[in-house]
Amino acid sequence: MANFNKVLLMGNLTRDPQLSYLPSQTPVCEIGLAVNRRWSGQDGQPREEVTFVDCVAYGRQAETISKYLRKGRPVFLEGRLKLDQWEAQDGSKRSKMRVVIENFQFIDSRGAGSGGETEPAAAGEQDHPVRSAPRAAGRPAGSKPAAGAASSEHAAPTDADAPPPGEEEIPF
Repeated sequence: MANFNKVLLMGNLTRDPQLSYLPSQTPVCEIGLAVNRRWSGQDGQPREEVTFVDCVAYGRQAETISKYLRKGRPVFLEGRLKLDQWEAQDGSKRSKMRVVIENFQFIDSRGAGSGGETEPAAAGEQDHPVRSAPRAAGRPAGSKPAAGAASSEHAAPTDADAPPPGEEEIPF
């Protein structure tokens, strides 16, 4: 019989990422994710439930998550379920189900006024570094305000403000 272990989740971080290192110096990042479900009950009243999921990432993904995500930020992740089992100090057996993150995407949370729908920047690929760092709104990556000029952050956006073709932007 074939086996399949795949999890797709989108939600908000419940706490800041916690970065640590294994004895082999491999980065490990633990996050908590809150996933909301909304529906209408039989009586027509809106209902909502929140599921809290513990997740863990390793390697470059762990460093990227730790660097760019904070409590409350939305993220889309893909991973697999893993059951961790251990013995507590009092001798009782403990276990916890986690999602091991295999891939993820930042989700734009700027809301209304950000210029409409945008596609989130992929950041879960292990072979590709994050292509651009967070930058001030309305200013091209790598540009600096003109000396003696008013801040360009409040100027109307132009085509020159768009990132070069093929370059992704981290939505912050």
